[in-house]
Amino acid sequence: MIEKLERAIEKVKRLPDDRQIYAAMLLDQVAAGGVFAVPADHQPSVLEGLAQARRGERATDAEMAALWKKCGL
Repeated sequence: MIEKLERAIEKVKRLPDDRQIYAAMLLDQVAAGGVFAVPADHQPSVLEGLAQARRGERATDAEMAALWKKCGL
């Protein structure tokens, strides 16, 4: 296993159970060679993000750095 994946798994182990389940579902789908199916309740947010990208709306480097820090990455 590559080191980056090992570090990510260690972080996932510290998440609440519901987040661990979500991560496991994602990994299972990726490992099976499939495409991750966005849960129905997340689809509106994903579609809005895609619309923002089409409009050229992007997060700044500072906003992204703050997000990664908040997520512990």
